[in-house]
Amino acid sequence: MIDLIELGKGAKKASVDLRRKDEETINKTLRLVADLLRANAELLISENKKDVETAVKNGKNPAFIDRLKLTEKVINGIADGVKEVADLVSPVGKVVYEYENKEQGIKIIKENVPFGVVGMIYEARPNVTADAFALSFKTSNAVILKGGSDAINSNCAIVNIIKRALEENGIDQNACSLIEDTSRETTEKFMKLDKYVDLLIPKR
Repeated sequence: MIDLIELGKGAKKASVDLRRKDEETINKTLRLVADLLRANAELLISENKKDVETAVKNGKNPAFIDRLKLTEKVINGIADGVKEVADLVSPVGKVVYEYENKEQGIKIIKENVPFGVVGMIYEARPNVTADAFALSFKTSNAVILKGGSDAINSNCAIVNIIKRALEENGIDQNACSLIEDTSRETTEKFMKLDKYVDLLIPKR
């Protein structure tokens, strides 16, 4: 069984390291993720095929299988989405409110800062794996992903590609983690990991 505490500790450490990375490095890494997704489309489709075959065996409906299935067109769309995130202006460090009372010597500044570690729980949508990482990483947050069992092979393949991009840019690979144990018990434990997860997002 996966050690969620160690996973949380790793993500928390990575989130601290991420705050030291400049926007250029963040964007460069995101663009590499997009390039690697395209370059490894054949592998992704092969791994996804295992999930699709299992879904068909389990009698999932056509709409479900359509959301699950990865094609070269879908992968290119996912990669385009990651690049679009890279092209956005980061909100991190931007001052959204400022107040100064010179008589009292008080100055108040409200500034956008990262949450730290974002947890994402979602079902059989492999594109969410890349999207959740990209949005979290762009804002200097580490992310722990918990996808549904129906897409486990696809999710593992996508996260492995993300980790390659992180490593190539000298970034702690724990900035993106996937909980491979898809049991309900593990999901419940993950939801209680508030010592390490600063923001938890459940998404269907």
